[in-house]
Amino acid sequence: MRGLAMPVPHANATDAPTRILLVEDDAEIARMLSDVLTENGFAARSVTSGEEMDQVLERRDIDLILLDVMLPGEDGFSICRRLRTESGVPIIILTALGEDMDRIIGLEIGADDYVTKPFNSRELVARIRALLRRARIAGTVASDRLTALHFVGWRVDPVERQLYNPDGVRVTTTSAEFDLLLAFCQNPGRVLSREQLLDLTHGGLAGPIERSIDVHVSRIRQKIEPDPRDPTLIKTVRLGGYIFTPGVEAS
Repeated sequence: MRGLAMPVPHANATDAPTRILLVEDDAEIARMLSDVLTENGFAARSVTSGEEMDQVLERRDIDLILLDVMLPGEDGFSICRRLRTESGVPIIILTALGEDMDRIIGLEIGADDYVTKPFNSRELVARIRALLRRARIAGTVASDRLTALHFVGWRVDPVERQLYNPDGVRVTTTSAEFDLLLAFCQNPGRVLSREQLLDLTHGGLAGPIERSIDVHVSRIRQKIEPDPRDPTLIKTVRLGGYIFTPGVEAS
């Protein structure tokens, strides 16, 4: 695995250790990845299957999951899809599949990001930190404002990082989906290009393909649009990007 053993700068010593669960059946890769994560200040734990993952998640809270696709028994795609029915925990998929379509499938079923093997440890750690930083920044800003955002009966709570439908029922979102919807709510009536949306949701981190925005928009539409096939809340602007059409109120 290219660069897996390469140490990179440690996280701030004052930061509480981030709990990362690695689901990887290759013992050598799991060992090297665990070493890299530990060297960079993360609290890493490794399991080899979806069944073992479920046992860990029942006993303790996990901040982020690194999920390999090729696993014995239930594969990573199936695990990711299942997790998304019950949890918004950030998920980064580790895959040896290099085709864009395989990466898109991972995003479509709810992964927040993906890294293709072989990869450099610096890139993996950067993606982990970027994903955690987006959630942390959003939570800090929200805590300062203590305001929820409302549109056509829906409520976006930046403090809890939760989405509620007009009946007050919580709707599960991934971290990436929530960040994207929050960006739309903070910029209603404004045409946002895919590049702008990537910057707003990924903090300028190089790597995520622009098409990932389209995938996440599609997933959000499935959850909030009256008719996802004829969207009225998030409209596509030809050669422009997207525009969030409803009025947004803060409270």
